[in-house]
Amino acid sequence: MFVCMTRHEANQHLIRQLKKIYDPGEAMHIADLIMEKITGKSRVDRLAGLNEKISGSDQELLEKYTSELLTSKPVQYVLNETWFAGMKLYVDENVLIPRPETEELVEWVIEEVKSETKNLSLLDVGTGSGCIAIALKKKLPHLNVYAIDISEKALAVAKKNALQNNADITFIQMNILDDNKWKELREFDVIVSNPPYVPEEDKNTMHDNVARFEPHLALFVPDNDPLIFYKTLAGLAKNKGEKIFVEISDRFPDETRDIFLKQGFSETIIRKDINNNPRMIYSRLTIDD
Repeated sequence: MFVCMTRHEANQHLIRQLKKIYDPGEAMHIADLIMEKITGKSRVDRLAGLNEKISGSDQELLEKYTSELLTSKPVQYVLNETWFAGMKLYVDENVLIPRPETEELVEWVIEEVKSETKNLSLLDVGTGSGCIAIALKKKLPHLNVYAIDISEKALAVAKKNALQNNADITFIQMNILDDNKWKELREFDVIVSNPPYVPEEDKNTMHDNVARFEPHLALFVPDNDPLIFYKTLAGLAKNKGEKIFVEISDRFPDETRDIFLKQGFSETIIRKDINNNPRMIYSRLTIDD
């Protein structure tokens, strides 16, 4: 156990440990998140009291967090929290950790539908933590939001996040790949999804904090059919929707766009993310006059 450590000493000790598996910048970022959680103080406030001692219980908590982090467990799972679109969300190993590019997808949806005056219905397919559905409901309260996931445990996380963020969402457990189940769904004005799209063969090249801890069900697709979910989503949108927004792999942007075009979508747009990678597609079945 650490003995009478100051905030500064605890932070430096944590950074030294994290540098064993992370680059210095990432180690400092993770240490900042951990110290904020332990002390309950922002970085600015902590800087004003670097020489203050941390309590014995806080040192024990620091040891626990450090031990978990050194297994490559993501800091979001260690703390059971992350931020997305200005909201604090609970996350655990049953759901993917929301990424910044998914926030960009949410913003695109908002751009396209915010001017609609009628009460739109929206379906989030593969909701995971509920981040997309909840963010859209918070930003566009007039939306009637539904969210699907195959995982009962993921839906439990999403429901918890919806409750914490006062978002009224209808959750449905369903395997969207089973098109016989589609008849149980109503029609939607908008469908949005961040589906699995990483080929199985990529497992061995991914960082341990992703490959070992994030749910494979939400990440990986068969090597021989990496676009299986986009084929399904295009079929679903053709039968049950009008507009669809999806996050995509930057390895298959044109192939993914072609799936929607072949299904008869009259407009299909690829958008690049902040890093200039093609990461999102918007399609609709008809073009307004």
